[in-house]
Amino acid sequence: MTVDPRSFRNALACFASGVTVVTAAAADGRRAGVTVSAFSSLSLDPPLIQVCLDRRTGDLDLYRTGPFAVNILHENQKDVSIRFATRDGDRWANLKCRPGQNGAPIIEACLAEIECDVDRVLDGGDHVIIVGRVTRTSSAAGGSPLLYFRSGYHTLGPTPPGS
Repeated sequence: MTVDPRSFRNALACFASGVTVVTAAAADGRRAGVTVSAFSSLSLDPPLIQVCLDRRTGDLDLYRTGPFAVNILHENQKDVSIRFATRDGDRWANLKCRPGQNGAPIIEACLAEIECDVDRVLDGGDHVIIVGRVTRTSSAAGGSPLLYFRSGYHTLGPTPPGS
């Protein structure tokens, strides 16, 4: 049975996901960043995460060899997501960031940051699956995530009283 690509995409769009920007830096100081919603935890012991990157991703080799960081975006960072989802212009211009302990860029004001070394890279069809061994984390005390659902950005909305 053949799966229609459009119906497959429509079905996948029904799964709400958080939005991240995965970043890396080359030894010469060049920085790379890409918006990724295909991110998840993989293991607590050892601490592992996974990100799936399209094989056409610019600077793919930087992510494949690591280290890298996953910046989990705050609900007010839609502009950051859009910036790193396009190939136009200087993605880093006027963006507040700092180098993480592993050297990968950390974007300021995110909900959380997860620094990783590459544990392994797996084939995933038109994507590569990068398994990261977590070396450092940090998270904000409050705030809500930026979400992606049915091909659009969303937020959680107000928290109901008594929740």
